Amino acid sequence: MRVAAAIDVAAPPQLVWDFVTDPARYLHFMSGITRWEVTSEQDRGVGARYRTLMRVGSAEVGGLVEIVECDALRDLAWTSVTGIDQRGRWRLRERADGARTRVELRLQYGVGGSGIVGWIAEQVAAPAVRENLRRSLQELRRQAEHEQARAAAATRRAAALR
Repeated sequence: MRVAAAIDVAAPPQLVWDFVTDPARYLHFMSGITRWEVTSEQDRGVGARYRTLMRVGSAEVGGLVEIVECDALRDLAWTSVTGIDQRGRWRLRERADGARTRVELRLQYGVGGSGIVGWIAEQVAAPAVRENLRRSLQELRRQAEHEQARAAAATRRAAALR
């Protein structure tokens, strides 16, 4: 099953990238995520591994994922090592003015080898997973825009004190 959500954020790509590449922030903005812990020596970049769980209905599903692509300020992709078969991707695209970022979160998941029962489970889970992605992007936008506004206010205060 493939699900995706996208949103525009009134913050530059670097600020948004700092959020999506920091594993310590995931529990703060990712809706439905109940576990996102580093399990490798490195905590970011290609090869970093995380134990993840997402609440879907009354179940928590997930497993071990590994970052397989990291194109700074543009794309961050992962794939499952164990657990639910999944592939995910963050896509960041700078808007023309440089002060806004288009953010897309894609997730493809499946219950491998389970036949029709697995297909039904994927279909039943899709609305909850899609809603988790949508809410995650809304919270990411809220936090990134707040951080952007806070930084701008600090700059104005510093300039006024000179």
